[in-house]
Amino acid sequence: MRNFKKEKAVLMLEGGNYYEGFYEGEPAESGGEAIFNTAMNGYQELITDPSYNGQVVVTTYPMAGNYGINDIDFESRKVWISGLVTKNYVGNFSHHNSSKSLAEFINSYGYPVISGIDTRHLTILLRDGGQFNVYIAPKEAGLEYIKNKLDLLPKMEGLNLVSNVSTKYVYENKVDISELRVTVIDYGVKFNTLRCLNDIKADVTVVPHNFSKKEILNTEPDGILLSNGPGDPKSMESEIETLRSILGEKPIFGICLGHQLLSLALGFDTYKLKFGHHGINQPVKNLKTGKIEITSQNHGFCVDLKSGAGNTNKNNTILTYLNLNDNTVEGIKNDFLKAFSVQYHPESSPGPRDSRYLFTEFKELCLNDK
Repeated sequence: MRNFKKEKAVLMLEGGNYYEGFYEGEPAESGGEAIFNTAMNGYQELITDPSYNGQVVVTTYPMAGNYGINDIDFESRKVWISGLVTKNYVGNFSHHNSSKSLAEFINSYGYPVISGIDTRHLTILLRDGGQFNVYIAPKEAGLEYIKNKLDLLPKMEGLNLVSNVSTKYVYENKVDISELRVTVIDYGVKFNTLRCLNDIKADVTVVPHNFSKKEILNTEPDGILLSNGPGDPKSMESEIETLRSILGEKPIFGICLGHQLLSLALGFDTYKLKFGHHGINQPVKNLKTGKIEITSQNHGFCVDLKSGAGNTNKNNTILTYLNLNDNTVEGIKNDFLKAFSVQYHPESSPGPRDSRYLFTEFKELCLNDK
């Protein structure tokens, strides 16, 4: 990587307060909703996860960049975050698989990396005050310029970002010996979700987010997976209507945004969390077994199972998983419609692989429906 003189950067918050730090690499400008992530590692998977589109990520772990970027641990083909904020940045990375630095990789997509920020103080502001927009720009641009840029940023509520991240064409991931066919509706799917489906011997067809019921069913799936993704689920009215028309046709498994969209299609509501769940250490209780699973999560919206007055699906839909930090909904199931979903990421490996069994349960649901 070329050696750059560190230029001063400003991270401005809504209301005009700001932090001063330093650019690591190129002095790019960007802004979005600020969220804090509690993971101690896995930044390569994080920055390439389409669920983070439109967000500036603040790392609570005080160091980033020490193991660089490799050619293996991608969750998509590009960087999706709007910027990375850390306390200490390590440019002299050290790992036998690394091929470039973290800042070099993020900069190659036009997004900034800044260090020297009091991320503990910023995290407390986000935790206590809730998520808000921020803008990153060179200090020499001037505070008035930065404030004007910040004021132009849209709020996450009501924001539809799925068209930014979804595939524009149909593609397949096949296995040598197939036991079932799964169609993935791509709202921002991660590579590892497709790998997990291949691991259960599923031929996978990935389709765009705006496919119609006819186009989805024409792929002849044994089951349909609703992927993760970014933005406000309630902004996706046409996708929700499509899912509502498909309910009961084929077994359905929803993950993260897919879970929220399934819930909305069932007639429930969603709401914005104060600061969301972002990290790889989120404890979730399986209400059927009583066991606790350690999960990976990234979401700012949540399902409200108390909503849906007059909802015919309400009595048939049960709560299956509960977040032990704040008792919010982490999973639902509707046996009558052959549909279930979870708010967290079962394809991730936040240390253990506590939740991988959900893919096997999906397979069994699909095979029993044949």
